[in-house]
Amino acid sequence: MRKTIWTVLGVLVVILVWYLAADRGTPFTSNARVKAVVTPIIPQVSGTITEVLVENGQVVNTGDVLLRIDQRQYQIAKTKAEAQLAAATQSVGASSAQVSGAQARVARAESNLETTKLQTERVFALEKKGLVPIATADDARGKLASAQAELENAIADLERAKEQLGSEGTDNPQIQQALAALAEAELNLEWTELVAPARGVISNLSIAPGTYAKAGQDLLTFLDATDVWVEAYMTENNLGRAKLGAPVDVVFDMHPGQIFKGQIESFSAAVYVSGGEDSGSLANPPTTKGFLRDPERFPVRIVLPGYEAADENDDLRIQVNGQADVIMYLNDGVVLNTIGRAYIRLVSIFSYAY
Repeated sequence: MRKTIWTVLGVLVVILVWYLAADRGTPFTSNARVKAVVTPIIPQVSGTITEVLVENGQVVNTGDVLLRIDQRQYQIAKTKAEAQLAAATQSVGASSAQVSGAQARVARAESNLETTKLQTERVFALEKKGLVPIATADDARGKLASAQAELENAIADLERAKEQLGSEGTDNPQIQQALAALAEAELNLEWTELVAPARGVISNLSIAPGTYAKAGQDLLTFLDATDVWVEAYMTENNLGRAKLGAPVDVVFDMHPGQIFKGQIESFSAAVYVSGGEDSGSLANPPTTKGFLRDPERFPVRIVLPGYEAADENDDLRIQVNGQADVIMYLNDGVVLNTIGRAYIRLVSIFSYAY
């Protein structure tokens, strides 16, 4: 009996030592969720939706047209603006054809540049995280430079067309007003097509042709498939040795038996607690009871380099806020890391059952 008791105590001590060491060197949590950039698609102009070109859950690529708003009223507005420009230029004895065409090219180039900027900024952000190849980022830089050059050429063409009007025509308030009205009409016409800002997935689609789109109100939700991460909620004593870039293993509930390689991308510097937050009021500190208080948890952002969430063969692409298990390797200890890898492998197998 004495031998049994000492054996049990020895095992308990070993487990306790391992637990304390692992909590600092290879911390584990089952409190983690999949996150992604969620972008509401909001129209800039109002009108009846004439075409919905996507389906719920569909994977779309950068620049794909998602839906179209009735263009007739905006086409009429453009035609009216062109007529006003023609009337204004005739009043000073000049021709408006070249000015009108040049103004249209400028409007299209400006719209294309703004769209390209939005798309390339996403790529550059992913490049900093190491989530896209350098070649992809270089291609994005090329597209941005091309769009800027296109706008510069269109502006130059417009200036040449204005010069043909002469100084009197260029300075004429009626012509300036007509040019501004034409630019606005061109821009509104461009906005009748809503496009995908990046490669991603359509979610929460509940509209059909005939739905009235109101400017400034959400129409559908877009999930950016190129910027996906795991948010792991770790206790404070887990994070004492955590550093940016530290390797991480992740097991998703949706993919039992599989282990995904990741790394720590950032830490949250603060979390919200109730009490003592309002200026001018008495402090109201959080209440803790008992010798062992509940630990505070802080979000840690983990990225998965090389993982594409919009892969048609991978159903994770539509599971934002899906649950995951995470283990971090915060030192070079062979024993702890080996035990940690064996443990996360065991967790991945058990995830078949829940």
